[in-house]
Formats: sequence, structure tokens, C-alpha cells
Amino acid sequence: MRLNYDLTLEQSQKLIMTPELRQAIQLLQYTSLELNSYLKNEMEENPLLEVETPSEDNQSMETLKEEKDIDWKEFLESYDDISYRSEVDRNKKEYSFENFVSYTPSLKDYLIEQLNMISLGAAEYRIADYIIQNINSNGYLDASISDMALQLEVSEEEVEVVLTVVQAFEPYGVGARNLKECLLIQIREAQDFLLKRIINDYLEDIASNKIGKIAKELDISTEKVQEYVDTIRCLEPKPGRTFRGDGEDTRYITPDASIEEIDGEYVIFINDVTGPRLSINKYYRSLLKDGGDSETTEFLQDKLNSAMWLIKSIEQRRQTVYKVVESIMKYQKEFLIHGEKRLLPLTLKDVAEDIEMHESTISRATNGKYVQTPRGVFELKYFFTTGLSGESGEVSATSVKSIIRGIIDTEDQKKPLSDQHISNILKERGMEVSRRTVAKYRDELKIPSSSRRRRY
Repeated sequence: MRLNYDLTLEQSQKLIMTPELRQAIQLLQYTSLELNSYLKNEMEENPLLEVETPSEDNQSMETLKEEKDIDWKEFLESYDDISYRSEVDRNKKEYSFENFVSYTPSLKDYLIEQLNMISLGAAEYRIADYIIQNINSNGYLDASISDMALQLEVSEEEVEVVLTVVQAFEPYGVGARNLKECLLIQIREAQDFLLKRIINDYLEDIASNKIGKIAKELDISTEKVQEYVDTIRCLEPKPGRTFRGDGEDTRYITPDASIEEIDGEYVIFINDVTGPRLSINKYYRSLLKDGGDSETTEFLQDKLNSAMWLIKSIEQRRQTVYKVVESIMKYQKEFLIHGEKRLLPLTLKDVAEDIEMHESTISRATNGKYVQTPRGVFELKYFFTTGLSGESGEVSATSVKSIIRGIIDTEDQKKPLSDQHISNILKERGMEVSRRTVAKYRDELKIPSSSRRRRY
């Protein structure tokens, strides 16, 4: 066997994941908040980048094109088009999060305010404050009486007395240690003995809608028990949930796109507020034009390269989101007209084939993106749903769920429909949906079974 060296020339095709390609993919899958955070960091590191203000005309990029006496002219011309930013409708009002931010006291803040309005000794105030700090966001007391007494170095009786004071605060039911105590606090002024007994002894039976059992054991009519149950269900099981704060700030969704009906046609607008419009800083552009030492020029050219790729990637992201929304709405136009009952089955593959992109690109483009429609604000992934067979073709699971909800909403509450009965109704309407699938969809809609829906 002879060993020797050979020099051969081969030609092959490979997909190279360049830093610029990785950046474009990364920007596409970002949500609007993540994108703004990313761009903020980029602008801190790249002095050539700045946010375009409405006072700037369409000069920024064209001026770059017109400057013919600078070394990086060929670099700029290597791009297909320098008009990367979309046209801005100056008459359209833009919104920022500052328009919506306001202070709302947390549950603990509200309880402390009430504590400061009553007369307590220093020792009792200290115990009350400690109790309030141990009340969770739903309004329940997380710590036990014995643990609090141990931490405060007081007797359990002292803690119990002060807890009674805190439990008299609004919202009614706050400071309870369990659901039963929470409900009893809310009806403490009521003089109805049976109401209190039902809460004490029959909460589990109420949850199972065992009205007949309760009526038999209390020797009263089922209609009377139903009245008591209706009263109990009107009470608040989580008295603290009407408050926000304690790290649970309300979050607002800024849609990435909006669909508006104009002259009978649905028009798509991409919301540029979800990603700032960037431009090249005029001062550093002039430095490049005037020239200077080679080190500075090299640094600025490198930053210019990075800035231009970022601007182009943002525009590419905007165009991709537009195409995806346009394709989705082409399939789901009936939804815009008639609502979720007319939502059609749709997959990522359908949209990918329609706009000639890869499924992974469609997945990234719909990740965490929202669209505002005449029917409300929806995540783009809402429009992708599985299908079930029907007489007129496939119907979406979302559509079937909507129909099931409508059937249950109109049923006779004294004789609620079973899952099998609902399945039969759907079959009569041309939809083959098994009893198990009906039960599954009903659970997903958080609708109880027929035995628990029955009223007496």
C-alpha cells in the first residue's frame, strides 16, 4: 500500500449560519418587548444607531446613497434598496406604555391604610402588621397562629384576638385561613342559621351539586337549598384578587399588527411602535464623510456595517410578520365576518406553503405576536387549530368548542344535556364528534358536567 498526498479541487454547496443570519432569525422570534429591549442594548453599544423621530424626513437613508466621495459607498450600494423603513402615517396616533401606567395600591397597602385608621396599642399594631404581611394575594393568611405567636413572642390568644380585628377589614373575607372561614366571615352579620350550617357542613356537596342530599338531611325543599347555594356562589372565594401589586403588575398587550375594515375590505397594518424605526446618526455619518485617522474610520465602518444589517433585519422581520398575518387572514376571513364559530382548521404548513417559507420561520413569526382584529386582540397562534370532519368539510376544534358552549348556554338548566346528547346534536348538525371529545372540550372550556350544571 502506497501512502501519498493529493491536492484536489471540489465544489460543494453549504448553508453557512453567518452572524447576520443568526441575528435575523433571533429578531424574528422576539416578542415586541424583547425586541425593544434588544434594540436598546444595541443602541447603547453602537453610536451610529439612533431612533428616528417624526421630525426627520426621508433624508437619512437617501443622503447615505447620495454621498459619493466616501470610502464606504460601495458597501451601501451592495444592498438591494436603502429604503428599509416603512412609510410612517404621521396622522396616526402612537401609544406608549406611559399612557396606561397608573398607581394602584396592593392588597397589603389597602389593609395597612385601614389599620392606621383604627386605635390599637403598640403591641396589637405590631401583631396586626405582621398578620397583614403574611396575607397572600388572594387574601388568605399563609402563616399559622402558633408560628406567628412564636415569631412575635406573644401568646396564641393575643394573635387570635388581633386576627379577628384584621378579618373585619375590607375586602370582606380577608385574613381567612381556608375557604370555609372566608365565606363565614362574609356572612357573619347574617342571622340565617341554615345558611351558616350549609357552609360549615356541606361545601363539598355544593361543589358536587348534591342538592337533593342536602335537602334531605336538613329536611327542607330542594328549591330552598338551591336558593342557599345561589347565595353562597355569589360570595367571593378569593377576596384579594381584585387588587394588583405585590409584583403582579398588569401587563398590556401592544399588537404587532392590526386589521381594519376599510370600504368593505380588510387592510393589514404593521404596528411600528412594537419596534422603533432606526436611522444612522448624522454626526457620525459626517465623520465618515470627512475622513480622519484610519483607526477611527475602521471603527465607524465596522459599526456602520452592524447598524445596516440590524436595520435590514428589522425590515425583514416586519415584512415576514406582514406576510404571515396576510396569509392567516386569507384563510380565516370568515372568522373576521362571523366570529370563532367560523374559524377554519389551519396548520403552520398551510401558511408556509402559501407564502413559500419554511415552517420553522412561520413558527418564529407567530411566537408571542398579537394581532388586533374587529373581533378583538388574538395571539397569532390562536388561528392555528386542528380539524374535525363535517358534512361541508373540516371544521376547527375552536369552532366546535364555540358550538358546544352555545348548546349548553341554551339548555334547560333543570334537565342539562349529557355529553352523549351534545354529541348527538353535533352529529345532527353534520359534525362527527364523539362523547369523549365533547367531554374533553367541555373540560377545556371549564364547563362542569351535566350533574353539576343541574338546577332545582
